[in-house]
Amino acid sequence: MATLHVLSHSPFGDNRLASCLRLLGADDALLLTGDAVYALLNDSLAHLAGRVYALDEDVQARAINGAAPVVDYPGFVQLTLDFDKVNTWL
Repeated sequence: MATLHVLSHSPFGDNRLASCLRLLGADDALLLTGDAVYALLNDSLAHLAGRVYALDEDVQARAINGAAPVVDYPGFVQLTLDFDKVNTWL
């Protein structure tokens, strides 16, 4: 069962990103929103190419030029429909 993991917290504040990455299955994807887009500043997610997305509004608000494809809100909704489950890391 493929899961879309949605992460919105900064990767520098706690270990949610590390925990999420440990649980990420082969068919899963990760959507970065809010301060989680700061994870794009280094290459720690390069091994997940094609499985990491970032919310365009948050990337623009933080002036980040990341390597992940960006999605708008309709794209966010589409991602939730493309996966069997959605897990939001609160």
